[in-house]
Amino acid sequence: QKEPTDLRAKFPNMLDSGAGGIAVGIATNIPPHNLGEVIDATLALIEDPDLDPIQLMDYIPGPDFPTGGVLLGRSGARKAYTEGRGSVILRAKTRVEEIRKDRYAIVVDEIPYQINKATMIEKIAELARDGRVEGVAGIEDQSDRVGVRVVIELKRDATPEVVLNQLFRFTPMQTHFGCNMLALNGGKPEQLTLRDFLTHFIAFREEVVARRTAYLLRKARERSHILVGLAVAVSNVDEVVATIRASADPAEAREKLMTRRWPAHDIADYIRLIDDPTHTINEDGTYNLSEIQARAILDLRLQRLTAMGVREITDELKELAAKIKDYLDILRSRERIMAIISGELTEIKEAYAVPRRTEIVDWSGDMEDEDLIEREDMVVTITASGWAKRTALAEFRAQRRGGKGLSGGGLKEDDVVTTLFVANTHTPLLVFTTDGMAYKLKTWRLPSGGRTAKGKALVNILPIPTGVGIAAILPIDRDERDWNDLQIVFATSKGSVRRNRLSDFTNVMRNGKIAMKFEGEDEGTRLINARICDEDDDVMLVTNKGRAIRFPVPDVRVFNSRNSTGVRGIRLLGKDDEVVSMSVIRHFDASSEERTAYLKMRRQMAGADEVDGTEDDEEPQVEGAITPERFEEMQAAEELILTITEKGLGKLSSSHDYPVRGRGGQGVTAFAKSMPGGDLVASFPVGMDDQVMLATSTGQSIRCPVDGISFRSRGAGGVKVFNTAKGEHVVSVAWIAERDEDDGVEGDTPSPETE
Repeated sequence: QKEPTDLRAKFPNMLDSGAGGIAVGIATNIPPHNLGEVIDATLALIEDPDLDPIQLMDYIPGPDFPTGGVLLGRSGARKAYTEGRGSVILRAKTRVEEIRKDRYAIVVDEIPYQINKATMIEKIAELARDGRVEGVAGIEDQSDRVGVRVVIELKRDATPEVVLNQLFRFTPMQTHFGCNMLALNGGKPEQLTLRDFLTHFIAFREEVVARRTAYLLRKARERSHILVGLAVAVSNVDEVVATIRASADPAEAREKLMTRRWPAHDIADYIRLIDDPTHTINEDGTYNLSEIQARAILDLRLQRLTAMGVREITDELKELAAKIKDYLDILRSRERIMAIISGELTEIKEAYAVPRRTEIVDWSGDMEDEDLIEREDMVVTITASGWAKRTALAEFRAQRRGGKGLSGGGLKEDDVVTTLFVANTHTPLLVFTTDGMAYKLKTWRLPSGGRTAKGKALVNILPIPTGVGIAAILPIDRDERDWNDLQIVFATSKGSVRRNRLSDFTNVMRNGKIAMKFEGEDEGTRLINARICDEDDDVMLVTNKGRAIRFPVPDVRVFNSRNSTGVRGIRLLGKDDEVVSMSVIRHFDASSEERTAYLKMRRQMAGADEVDGTEDDEEPQVEGAITPERFEEMQAAEELILTITEKGLGKLSSSHDYPVRGRGGQGVTAFAKSMPGGDLVASFPVGMDDQVMLATSTGQSIRCPVDGISFRSRGAGGVKVFNTAKGEHVVSVAWIAERDEDDGVEGDTPSPETE
């Protein structure tokens, strides 16, 4: 007898049941799987041996644990199946029940694999008691023989989804199962992929079926060998009896039976059927019995010599001959062996397969903090020295024009607020720095603080070098899969512009991504803004010396590279002149006559003087008429351009007041040169129902409704929007959102204009 080296297995039981263990220097931890899925994958691999692990995951999407639960995503299983090592995230299966009016409870029906229920309950209670998990009023174990039921009662004001995410984050209700697909192959430990497991199993089963068939063939031939001898005896019974009677002892009888040549015409057909090389007929048509056959004849009972006994021998011989033929066919055909393996696997599946217990759900990545954060509109503040914070928008109250504002708080004497905008806590932010780098983060990753809080240094949030400022932060509320449909336009302080696809910034590593290179540019060149745009938009650049140029977006081709500063957008007037604002506004075609007539009527409607103190001499004023229908069309397409100076003067003007020209020129007047308002700080589109927030060099800020700012022509001066103190000047202006009657935020917060 031989000792087996492998246990019998008609199905891949190592994958089905899982395995775990530790040896000297090595360990294995194979998760359990669903029997039906494992067999389906094995059958598929038999049918198509070229299937890879990813294709096999169509049949085995992931582990199936006996305790059920929810498996988050397929990436962990994919790594384990393709590399032999990975980690899957397993979560308790829960649901929210309303236990009484306005009171809810989280019910746990299934817990993660290898998690002790009592330990899990104890941990939940401990965290609720310490305040790390908020909103839990009580916990009760209602499990019985039927199944698990743990009821976590919530407080009245608790949000079930937030509490549930806290429980997943801090308790064993969510756990990682490390998959180490290590197994002995030929006595040697190997890290195996899913395909390796199934391929080795199929090869093992192929060997087993072949050896089993060879064994059955050998046994059938051994039996047929005896039956051929018995067939010779019953066909020549008189001669056999005479030979035995004439012998002195069994040994002599056996020898005589073996040496005599027996007629073979009655057994020739059987010998051909059993196809055994040990059975040969002599050239003279006779047959010699072997020792085994002779012994069988001597052991033959007399009752086998009856007609019925003879028929039994011949019937058994025919049956064995058919089996031998089938065994030989199996051993000669790999397809037959594979068909047998497939048939046996199918029988096991039909008899024992059960539905999957562990549910697999799509999941984008680690839950982390985002799922623990309530959605809320925030005012994001960035200072010149790189401090950042987010403050609930509700803390800022609207004020009328000319107010002194509320303290921005917490700033050093030499620090100023340079960027203000509003975004939701869950909105992804693209951060572009003045040195041309791009970073990506969510709003909630910024530190939360009140109005008087200083915030946190950006260098502790993003790897921004010392001395580098923020050029633009774009909240992008679109799915990243749609980013290829969007475009982004950049502008530098020296008047260059460039256009790229937004999808160029889908994948941004934590250490940032180059958005624009300034090699070969003038010293001091910096990125001043970045905006989302499309083919139907215009780009407007405004300089600190009061010049503005507007040109169509298609004038700037889409760059595939991020290594240049693009093309010239505006020609600057001198060394002190630089671009301070870039905006994207809707394109509209109108003749000079139509624009002149429209603007005249528009100023009259706004109550502005007809001349309005304009100093515009760049564009001839051509008188013309406009129909009411055309006026309404132009009014619907109009955007209001807000312009603010460093001394707090501001005005609204019509987008139709800014002629569309080709890029690269000096532009037109955007603010009266004779007005003592100082340099321009910002100029961008707003709506009458919007609000803006101004910040000064001393940390003061004011939230002001746009409808309180006067409408003027682009060449005119402005009115006082913010009362700046001596030595104080406006450093940034931010567009907020539409306001309702309570000065709150209405609807989602769009991408802000921030200067």
